[in-house]
Amino acid sequence: MLKALAVDDEALMLRALVKAVGASDDIESVAEFTSCEEALAYVRENPIDAAFLDIDMRGMGGLALAEKINEIQPECRIVFCTGYEKYAVSAIKMRVSGYLMKPVSAKDVQEEIDYIKSQIQGQKPLTVKCFGNFEAYCDGKNLTFKRSKTKELLAFLIDRKGAGVSGREIASKLWSDDGEGEKQHNYTRQLIHDLRTTLDAAGCAEILKQNNYRYYLDINCIECDYYDYLRTGRPEFHGEYMTQYSWAEETCGLLWK
Repeated sequence: MLKALAVDDEALMLRALVKAVGASDDIESVAEFTSCEEALAYVRENPIDAAFLDIDMRGMGGLALAEKINEIQPECRIVFCTGYEKYAVSAIKMRVSGYLMKPVSAKDVQEEIDYIKSQIQGQKPLTVKCFGNFEAYCDGKNLTFKRSKTKELLAFLIDRKGAGVSGREIASKLWSDDGEGEKQHNYTRQLIHDLRTTLDAAGCAEILKQNNYRYYLDINCIECDYYDYLRTGRPEFHGEYMTQYSWAEETCGLLWK
């Protein structure tokens, strides 16, 4: 059973949202608020599994509220409910589980709840977000990397979808034309060591694999929006993929096709 949060600054819309969410047999309780600030205060004191949020609200607004909820309770699933399609790109940059257009029906809500349940039941130790900026989480907490290039190495291995790559291939991708020098190869070995140490400290050491001189990730241990999209078409792709890395533009282009 899931504990839910519903927030909409229009009382009639909130009533309809609460009714739709509460109609699900999977929902234990629904905390309802017309104020983002009051909802945030509630989240600080009470565990929730799913938050159904309007986006265009007075005060901090739904997007900012979602960001703060993710900071306080990283495992909470966010579902945006709005009457405006213009917010879709902003919403998809975040770790959202769903995006519903108003008027919201109980059937639409149940589909999102079923998806949330599948995420929770199949929860994996490492979660990564590729749509928008690349981010990585372990047990709901941001992974802390010693070097920014270590994070980029993880992103590149995620992009490879479990295929093995050599240290030379890694150096070539991460340093482009400068990847052939001995200095870069030595640095690549250090990055691999750093990544292994980072994953080990987070309890995810088993994810990074090595076969002879090739490195790869066990994708069965990774929750990834990019992988979910390739498998099911969810979440929707809105044209942004690992935006901080230029080498990711090739995959982004393929996703558009």
